[in-house]
Amino acid sequence: MVLDGKTVLISGVGPGLGTACVAAALRDGANVIATARNVERLKAAMAALDPSGERTLAAGADIMDLDAVTTAVDAGVAKFGGLDGVANVAAYDAIMGTLLETDPETFRNVLEVNVFGTTNLVRGCVPALRANGGGSVVLIGSQSAHKPNPVPQGPYGPSKAALVAVARDLANDLGPDKIRVNTVVPTWMWGPNVEFYCQWQAGERGVEPADVKAEIESGMALREMPTDDDVAESVIFFLSERSRMVTGQRIIVNAGEYFDT
Repeated sequence: MVLDGKTVLISGVGPGLGTACVAAALRDGANVIATARNVERLKAAMAALDPSGERTLAAGADIMDLDAVTTAVDAGVAKFGGLDGVANVAAYDAIMGTLLETDPETFRNVLEVNVFGTTNLVRGCVPALRANGGGSVVLIGSQSAHKPNPVPQGPYGPSKAALVAVARDLANDLGPDKIRVNTVVPTWMWGPNVEFYCQWQAGERGVEPADVKAEIESGMALREMPTDDDVAESVIFFLSERSRMVTGQRIIVNAGEYFDT
């Protein structure tokens, strides 16, 4: 168990990747501070994954709220004894339309949540990581930061592109504290959100959801869409000591949809 005895914070725990990351972290021995804005849903998910409540702490926290983040970290440190890593899954991606179709307020909100919010979460966790002698920060990027998104989501791609620079600078700034900063870059992830998209497109086009999924997978070398669980495995790698000499890097989990050079 590569996270045995460690404590990690995972933000944005809801249906999909956040819960998959918590499940994988628990499987590999970690204690988990799980945060989200929807506290009821968060507590239900933690009750299902950790019925005893011994290895998880569910804390309502918006990554834009530094005080809430700090409170969650402090509560987790009090319960588990320290903090070894953080993975930021929280993001604002529920937008549709091109850049110029997106109204300025929404554009600004996406950038604030995905760029400032991510940095804010790290800011709230760094003191505990430093006190613990170092650790790991994992950011969640997006393939749309590196190639056009087939589904127009306006400022989402640019906001994730900004995280490339954020991760680079944080890795440099926090390296002397033995804090690693890396990014997991997913493509489509088969989970609740993409399943809903396939159902929506199937209804719009008069085809089966499986046909929409197959179209997406046809552009992948492995002909299979990664799942939320697949992406979570790369998050766990970066949180673990198996990546202790890796920082400022990224793993693209895209089943060979395109090859990074």
